[in-house]
Amino acid sequence: MENIKLTEYSHGAGCGCKISPEDLDVILKTTEDASRIYPNLLVGNSSRDDAAVYDLGNGTSVLSTTDFFMPIVDDPYTFGEIAATNAISDIYAMGGKPLMAIAILGWPVDVLSPEVARKVIEGGREICKQAGIPLAGGHSIDTPEPIFGLAVTGIVENSRLKHNNKAEKDCEIFLTKPLGIGILATAQKRKLIEKKHIDVAIKAMTTLNKIGEKISQFKSVVALTDVTGFGLLGHLGEICEGSNVSAIIEFKKIPILPNTKKYLDLGCIAGGTINNFKSYGHTIEKMTTEQKHILCDAQTSGGLLAIVRKEGVSEFLKATKEEGLELLSIGYTCKKREKLIKVI
Repeated sequence: MENIKLTEYSHGAGCGCKISPEDLDVILKTTEDASRIYPNLLVGNSSRDDAAVYDLGNGTSVLSTTDFFMPIVDDPYTFGEIAATNAISDIYAMGGKPLMAIAILGWPVDVLSPEVARKVIEGGREICKQAGIPLAGGHSIDTPEPIFGLAVTGIVENSRLKHNNKAEKDCEIFLTKPLGIGILATAQKRKLIEKKHIDVAIKAMTTLNKIGEKISQFKSVVALTDVTGFGLLGHLGEICEGSNVSAIIEFKKIPILPNTKKYLDLGCIAGGTINNFKSYGHTIEKMTTEQKHILCDAQTSGGLLAIVRKEGVSEFLKATKEEGLELLSIGYTCKKREKLIKVI
């Protein structure tokens, strides 16, 4: 089992194997608004938020989400950790507290042994422990490629619920994890990366976005989402489109993982990144090639993207610093322009 390299058994990697935003729009297109049929459903599939939200009628709501993907790293245990961290993030991105998770496992049993799958589950269980929740069950099927993830249930006070379509103009934009995960993961898949370089990315991908629950107390945090397979510009674009605002991003202020540009220069660009730009590039003002490849880079278990009113920035930064995060504003929102986002 020591010689197993999981990335050799899948055609995609992590959130980079997500269906493109353009194709997803076609798949999810419907004339039915479930919230009209079920009035307690505060957030359903009519918006692009991170989790479904069902009002319990007592001032709190249940959050429900699921996320799963193919291996982004070779080690089974680490794959389980990353997939679990990524799935739980959707609860934090809504300002909520996770309660429990159940596993989703697809496994090529004729190719990879059950013992390897057990390691994946153990990695997922460890992250659930860190989040303070049980891995309470799950479902598995025989699949051509390995797949793992979680369905997660959470809870949130309605007053602390965060959406990705409530941004306002003249707010500051913050990102809690650096970009570059897709580039480094692609370098690993092509066997170009040094171990110490991918280890930095793994640390980022296995760090829970618990800060989302803490900052949900602030009304000044008007919109929140996590950055995953659609890249920074894809998820920021969803915020802007849903909120009827635009955004200005300062590229030099974007946090980027060490050595990302080194592997970008070697041509390590995830396929998901190319699909991302094809889907929403028309909504972005002209960028350099480097900016496009970093800002559209498909992230796996990325950070939270927070839109914060200027008067609340001080309390926001105090709270994030208490959790060990040293953040800088990476841009600001503004009145709706012809294009959703401009990179300067």
